[in-house]
Amino acid sequence: MMKPSKTEKKSLTRQKICLIYNFAQHYRYNIFKLLDENFQIDFVFGDKMDDVKKMDYSVLKNFIKEVKNETIIGPLYFQKGVISLIKGNYSFFIVLGDIHCLSTWILLILAKIYKKKVLLWTHGWYGKEKFYIKSLKKIFLGMAYKILLYGDYAKNLMIQEGFKTSKLAVIYNSLNYNQNIELRKKLKKSSIYIEHFKNPNPNLVFIGRLTAIKRLDLLFKAIYLLKKKSKHYNLTLIGSGAKESELKSLANDLNIKGGLWFYGSCYEEEKISELIYNADLCISPGNVGLTAIHSLSYGTPVITHDNFAEQMPEFEAIVDGVTGLFFEQNNVRSLAGQIENWCSKMNKNREQVRIDCYEIIDSKYNPYVQLDVIKSIINS
Repeated sequence: MMKPSKTEKKSLTRQKICLIYNFAQHYRYNIFKLLDENFQIDFVFGDKMDDVKKMDYSVLKNFIKEVKNETIIGPLYFQKGVISLIKGNYSFFIVLGDIHCLSTWILLILAKIYKKKVLLWTHGWYGKEKFYIKSLKKIFLGMAYKILLYGDYAKNLMIQEGFKTSKLAVIYNSLNYNQNIELRKKLKKSSIYIEHFKNPNPNLVFIGRLTAIKRLDLLFKAIYLLKKKSKHYNLTLIGSGAKESELKSLANDLNIKGGLWFYGSCYEEEKISELIYNADLCISPGNVGLTAIHSLSYGTPVITHDNFAEQMPEFEAIVDGVTGLFFEQNNVRSLAGQIENWCSKMNKNREQVRIDCYEIIDSKYNPYVQLDVIKSIINS
């Protein structure tokens, strides 16, 4: 991506921006750093998000404060200390577009009064919204100056719901792209799985938290079905979570634990890159999310379910038959069939598969694309 010209930089720096986010996720380092380098922007982050690792605030020139995400009731919460920011000398606010955040509702209302422009960074539409949620979302998102969306699927649904195309901008999603690229240059085939499993079987991988929503039980049962057909696969789980002990018990019951590697949590990207690069396939039986971006970044295709209304936006990075496959949601036999289908038919040209995976990340799912979208809005 080209660096901004002196004229462009001058135009950009005239616009003072405040970014308010629910948390400074470590994997958003690249995009936050690029925004910090290219705009006059202040950062405000919420204080917690489950067990997600926090980004180091010191890398940002203009981090101004961390605010408390105070739970009100159920999923509703309030970011204490953000409302007063509307009176600051900001022309734009970039805010996580979470309908459950009550302080964001207030900020949107006050922005109309103070004539400030708010960009909501959000999933937008899923396609499963009931009437009352649709009504609330239309009010909430309608108050924004622009809506930054993670995918084209949501954009198309929102156009059908009556949103103007000019109000919607697809920004996709990203991880630590610069680090991914540097590691990608060094990656090569290794014997990491042969050394661990002591067999030449195809290697499946999952990376993410071991939670109920990921439906890893379906994957275990699919491996069991394949084993009954004398089709043997290894599976490595990179991550930990609430379902870990339950999954270990299930593996024991199904007699598949010999082909499983509970690798555990890992934040060392060099190790993660080797594990993903040397796998044949990444499987995410529940919603796929950033697992897809992580896997494709290191050249490994992804299988996930086909009910897009229940998916996370990153499912769009999976081009059916090119960068992965879809199986019928909650159907163990369908999942087993797609694993076998890919490994027996579509994985013949492994290097071409890597190239196809890289291409989707390099063309869409990286922070430079996101930066260009935000620049075009701020500087228009």
